[in-house]
Order: sequence, then structure tokens, then C-alpha cells
Amino acid sequence: MACLGVFVAYLPITTVAVSLPAVQQALDATTAQLSWVQDAFVLPMAALILTAGVFGDVHGRKKVFQAGLACCALGAGIALSAQSVEVLWIGQAVSGLGAAALLPTTLALISHAVPDHRERGKFIGLWATSLMAALAVGPLMAGVILDHADWRWIYLPTIPVSLIAAAFAARLLGDSRAPWGSPRSSEAERGGGRRLDWPGQITAALAVTAAVYGVIEGGAGSFTDVKVMVALFTAAASAVAFVLAERRSDSPMLDLTLFRSPAFTATALVAMISFLGLIGFFFVLSLYFGMVQQLDTLQAGFRLLTVTAAAILAGAPVGRLMHKVSARVLITGGLLVVAASLLSLTTLDADTSFASVAWRLALLGLGMGAVMTPMTATAVASVPYQLAGMAAAGNNAFRQVGGALGPAVLGALLTTRALHTLPGHLADAGLTEAARQPIVAAAKEDGLGAVAQLSLGPDTGRALAALGESFLDGMRLCLLTAAALTLLAAACSAVLLRRPRGATTAP
Repeated sequence: MACLGVFVAYLPITTVAVSLPAVQQALDATTAQLSWVQDAFVLPMAALILTAGVFGDVHGRKKVFQAGLACCALGAGIALSAQSVEVLWIGQAVSGLGAAALLPTTLALISHAVPDHRERGKFIGLWATSLMAALAVGPLMAGVILDHADWRWIYLPTIPVSLIAAAFAARLLGDSRAPWGSPRSSEAERGGGRRLDWPGQITAALAVTAAVYGVIEGGAGSFTDVKVMVALFTAAASAVAFVLAERRSDSPMLDLTLFRSPAFTATALVAMISFLGLIGFFFVLSLYFGMVQQLDTLQAGFRLLTVTAAAILAGAPVGRLMHKVSARVLITGGLLVVAASLLSLTTLDADTSFASVAWRLALLGLGMGAVMTPMTATAVASVPYQLAGMAAAGNNAFRQVGGALGPAVLGALLTTRALHTLPGHLADAGLTEAARQPIVAAAKEDGLGAVAQLSLGPDTGRALAALGESFLDGMRLCLLTAAALTLLAAACSAVLLRRPRGATTAP
């Protein structure tokens, strides 16, 4: 049930990512609005995942698990009926709320059922494989549906799967709660379990939401805009307030003493940085396949499948190696492979063949497969058993913060760089100043995809070629940024990680 739950939670990520060109064309969405389509789903995951973990500890993980499946089905139903990008955002947000409920409870259910951290690693490996399987199935499912139906129908499969899973969970799944409270709680409080931490929840949600809003709107407009500066200041102030609230709370939703464990600190940083690059990479690459190479959704899905299929293939042997090779070696080595793959992708152009792209994407998948399982298992094993649920929720929270910032940061870099180089590429293509002005204005006002909707007569071919070159400039900057962040994560892993020794390494 845990594997099925995480599959449902992650299915919309790549399903929607490869469908973005179709969504953009149908709803006339700008690049910033497309970023919000992705982030409307990931933001609730990042902002509410810790609270969902506490709700599971207090009220029972089975109840939160079923509520998460219900929200995923409801959100998919709203998106299925969307006639505007705003309604699509609402549907994505409700689905993201469901995913936030599923992620910590699925890992906590595994931790409850398998207290031995060595034995637990095998099941966490299956959990991570299910996560990657959802990322693999999503593009293919979207491609098949879009070949025969409107883009909204990509949301239909989530509804029956979620409802069937909830029905099976009602009969098959046992309930559990956190056996103890925070290490700072009194003995009486520990006997009563954890309590909800509203100051921490409010400040965490405000920090994540304000940060993503500031980055997206700053990339679409200007980072000197008053509303963008206010958002970024609010994010920083809320982050400080969150730390102060957690330090004072008797029952924090994220006990900051967890960071005394170098292994937990390392996996939190690796989770955030690697998912910032990975989810942002899927966002940019799906636009590359649609806007530059003019591929349909199914063709793009097959190409993205190379990444996830390679990650799944790497997951099984990595799971067996965890007892023989240290987590430091596996995670650091995997991140170095990911960085090498991202750097190799900077040479792509509009005419690059699938054969030339495939080995680079497979290399990326192998690297991610080497990171996912040991990263999650190390985070859970680095703390005492009673804090395993909090550690799992914390690791997932940092992962989703990175996932929320990925499309925002890389989307902003892509747009800024492409708009900066577009006039020069249009001039190189031979367009006159009078012909260039409406193209640049449309790209700045409505996004890069708006250029393809213009009626340019004999200049259409040259304008689209120039647009493709500008997009490639932006994509290369995104890939270089993602590679630099991945190398930073590898450095954190190499310096901070130690071989996990169960509870003896915990604070």
C-alpha cells in the first residue's frame, strides 16, 4: 500500500510536465503561468508535508493515507473539468495536498512495520522504485491520451486508481501513531504522542510559498519589482520565524536537533538540491522537446522514459549494495554521474537525434537511481526509531522544497536568458527592425510560446528558428546551473555523510 500511495502521489509530476506544450496552446498560457501549473502541485507538497506527518502521528497514519488518496482523486476531477489556467491551478493544488499527505505516511507506515533499519532498507528501496515508476509511466500515459483526446483527460486515470487504493487500504491497512513525542517533551507528553505545531506550520508554508512566488514573478518580470522584493523578504523572515518557533516548541513538527546528525543534514541538503535540478530539468526538457524539436507528447514521453527507466534499473543493484558500500560512496558517486550527464546535455541543438540524447538521459537516470534509495534510507536510519516518521517527513519536505523551486528557478533563468538573446538571433536571421519588434514584444508579454501563434507570413520560418536558438541559450544556462548545484550536493555528501549506525548516530 505504501508503494501504491507514493505512485499515486508522484504520477502527476511528469504526466503534466510533458503535457505543458498542449496546455500552453489550449489555454494561451505564458511561461510564468506554466511554471505555476507545476508549482501549484509541488507547493502544497513542500509546505504541508511536515504537517501531514504530524497529523499521521497524532490521528493515525491510515486516516491520513486515505485522506491523501481522496484529495488526489478530487484534485484530478477539478483539473479534468478545467476551462482556464486558474481552475487548473486549483486542481493541481488539491492534488498536491493529497500528495503531501501520502508521502510522509507511506514512509512512516514502512518504518512502523519494519523497525529494523537494515531490513527496512529493502522496503524503502521498493518505495523509491515505485516513485520512479510513477515518473516513468506519466509521460507515456500522457502521450497515449493526447494522441486520442483533449489534454484534460490526462487526469482521468488518477481518479479510479486513488479510489481503488483507498478501498483496499480500508480493508488491508493497519493503523499506527507515533509512540513518543519530541525528545524535549516531558514524560507525560511523550505518553500522549505528538501535538500539532501551528506556529511552525504557518511560518513554513509562508516561507516556501513566498520564495516560489518571488522567483517565478521575478523571472517573468523583474526582481526589483516591489511585490517580488516583498515576497522574497517575507520568505526570509518566515524562515527565521520557523527556526525560532521550532526551537521553542515542546512538540515541533521538525525537531532541529535532528540536524546534529551529519547524515540527516547531508541527506536533507542532497534531497533539496537534487530535486531542484531534477524537477526543473523535466520542466525545461519537456519544453525543449515540444517547442524546439516540435515533438508530440508521446515522442517526448518516450525520451523522458529513458531517465526514469535507467533509474529503476539502477535501484535494485544499489539496494543490494547498501550493505556493502557506504552511503557516502553511493550518493556522492551518483551525484557526480548526474552532473556529468547535465554537462553533456549542454551540447544539444534543435536537430540532435534521439540516439544522441538517449545515452545522456540514461546516464542521468543511472546517477539518480544510485542516489534515491540510499538517500531516503540513510535519513530514516540516522535517527532513533521513534523519530523515524519525523525524519522521513523532513527528508521529503526538503525534497519537495527543491521540487517546488526547480521549475521556478530554472524557468526564470530560461525566460530571462532567452528574452535577452532573442533580438540578436532575430537580427542574425535577417529580420528587419520592424519585423523584430512585435516578436520580442509578444515573447516578453505572453511568453516564448506566443511567438509561434503570431502571423508572420514569409518570416515565420526564420522567426521560429531564431526562437529555437534563444530557447537553447536559456536551456544551456539552466543545465549549467543544475550541474553546479548537483556538484554542490555531491560536496555536501562527501563531507557530511558517514555510514549509518542506527540509533547510535542520532541526536
